[in-house]
Amino acid sequence: MRRKLKRRVRNAEAEAAMLRLQEVAREQAERLGPYADQARERAGRRVLKARGWTAPRLETAAHRVEDTVAPRVADLLTAAAARVEPSRARRGLITARQNTRRVPRFVIFAGVATLGAAALYGVLKLRQASQDAEWQENLDQAREQVRETRDQIVGKAQEAKEKVTKAASDVKEEAEEKAQEAKEEAAQELNGRVKK
Repeated sequence: MRRKLKRRVRNAEAEAAMLRLQEVAREQAERLGPYADQARERAGRRVLKARGWTAPRLETAAHRVEDTVAPRVADLLTAAAARVEPSRARRGLITARQNTRRVPRFVIFAGVATLGAAALYGVLKLRQASQDAEWQENLDQAREQVRETRDQIVGKAQEAKEKVTKAASDVKEEAEEKAQEAKEEAAQELNGRVKK
């Protein structure tokens, strides 16, 4: 019986604590909501700016890969084809000696096409890897800018809060001083009338 009662008391305390925390969270959300909206808008603008900055660089990188890597791969394939292909005189001797049939041309064309496709696939993978690396770097820069912006906004909000608090205390002190002076003047005026 006691255990059930203790458990109910603990559950009630936990629920009360949870309700207090939810209320505090709601208040903080209402207070910080506009700042979050501003940060979201600013981050969106910065991401667009980063994308605008990144696009021309990615295009330049693509052209560089086409201009530098693709010709090298084509030269390598041409050199490999020259090394693989036997000379014409020798080709005739080999076929005469072995008295076998030559490899059909479509098999040779299929092999060359396969090598070309593999080389093209390699070039495309290299190009995609370089683009992915640049994109990741730019994405990391954008995230860092968003973090810095968020920190700046929080700092500015803290400064604004301190300024408002200080201004309120200054106004309060000034009002109290004026009220005291008005009280003293009223007392002196009353004292002057009473003496007459």
